[in-house]
Amino acid sequence: MFAGLGERQFRKLVGLVRGRGGGVPSGGRAWGLPLEDRVLLVAAYWRTNLTMRQLGPLFGISKSAADRVIDHIAPFLALAPVRRWHPAGTVLIVDGTLAPTRDRSVAASSKNYRYSTNLQVITHVNSRLVVTVGRPLPGSRHDARAYGGSGVDQAVKNTPLRHDRTHSTLAPPNRPLTPEQRQSPG
Repeated sequence: MFAGLGERQFRKLVGLVRGRGGGVPSGGRAWGLPLEDRVLLVAAYWRTNLTMRQLGPLFGISKSAADRVIDHIAPFLALAPVRRWHPAGTVLIVDGTLAPTRDRSVAASSKNYRYSTNLQVITHVNSRLVVTVGRPLPGSRHDARAYGGSGVDQAVKNTPLRHDRTHSTLAPPNRPLTPEQRQSPG
């Protein structure tokens, strides 16, 4: 399927959006596209990164209508943030990435010579689901400093971390690793 989902997965996704209230018009005129097409439009946008000028004609609507559909449906597809306690033995991966941005109030010229923000992302080692994303910091910040400054350290207290799959295990500041954490596969 165009969105990278199987038919059953897509029907489940449409049901989820409908259950969250995404099928109801948000005031004004009714949508020109059925809910299934609107969900497909958003999924295709996220998967392919096509522009509104390209998406609109694919779905038989204007580029501004495609933008309105994405603005309306996207929040219904987002995962709800969950505060979760991680049981003993859970290992998380922390990694920093530079995201180019034009907003110089939160960006700085970084090692890639662009204005970027440093985003710290923590994922679960087995499921690869995102656990938390930290506050954006100027791109000139080193990952070790950004880890504490972005707030992700507070979200995963007392949980062993790995600094992505290519680096060695990273312990939270001022807490040495146990021998079991040092020997964990990863």
